[in-house]
Amino acid sequence: MNKIITIVGPTASGKTTLAVKLSQALDAEVISLDSRQVYNGMAIGTAQPTKKEMKGIKHHLIGFTNPKEPVSAGRYAELVLDKVKNIKGNGKIPIICGGAGLYYRAIKTGIFSNSITDEFLRNELEKAYDKNPNHLIDELRKIDPEYANIVHVNNKKRLVRALEIFGTTGKAPSINYDEQKNNPTRVLDLFTIRLDWKRQSLIDRIEQRLDYMLDSGWIEEVEGLLELQKETSLFFPALNSIGYSQIQSYLRKDINFEDMKENIFIKTRQFAKRQNQWFNKENVELFIKMDTLKMNEITQILCGFFRAMI
Repeated sequence: MNKIITIVGPTASGKTTLAVKLSQALDAEVISLDSRQVYNGMAIGTAQPTKKEMKGIKHHLIGFTNPKEPVSAGRYAELVLDKVKNIKGNGKIPIICGGAGLYYRAIKTGIFSNSITDEFLRNELEKAYDKNPNHLIDELRKIDPEYANIVHVNNKKRLVRALEIFGTTGKAPSINYDEQKNNPTRVLDLFTIRLDWKRQSLIDRIEQRLDYMLDSGWIEEVEGLLELQKETSLFFPALNSIGYSQIQSYLRKDINFEDMKENIFIKTRQFAKRQNQWFNKENVELFIKMDTLKMNEITQILCGFFRAMI
């Protein structure tokens, strides 16, 4: 089939499980589409699939880079495109799986070629936002009043990214996006499956996975990364991720274990909500209500459908 099977949805929605089951049936390989699973040394906190969970299926773009090296959406899109080409060239079927909305859009519609990351600039902008977010939105209005109209002052990530784009390219974000539309980068023809759970079901899944991650040694993983960061005198931006920040507060004795766990739980729920909001804006080919069928039933239905397309 020409279209690339892509599975998206919020965190803890079962994307990896479905991707593995489909891969077993269709002789496929999985390409991760996750902005944090890229880092080595962060397997537990980023929920990288274990060898047992992979069930012998080859996975790509997991744990392949150092936590000190952020991966821009533009670079990630190129990596995914190359993996798709190689997998198909080996006679296999690629299945893309993940919940990174910006990365998804990058492989589906493309992003401007100058989409690079300046970690120092981003950190400075984040500090400035924490002091006075209104100052940053005022700056964006001066630079790009058109784009400022669609960025809410409470959306820290989007506001900081807009100013980072200007700082790294010298052009307003809206100009970069317009240029991208006129000169699109390489993109993929996707068949997107979106996994959707009832709100309470997803919350329960998030809570269960959090317990599992903590029991699996997440705190010890953070301790090891902090020690490595100290030994190498390097800065690991990835340690600002959900959970890692809260565990560091716990290790500093700023909060107790229960407060740490509750904070991670709340932040993860909020993240899942943002992911759903993002994918609400994307056109997908298939929307699966996960509460209505068992995973094996879903797999069987999808396999029959895709085999007819191959």
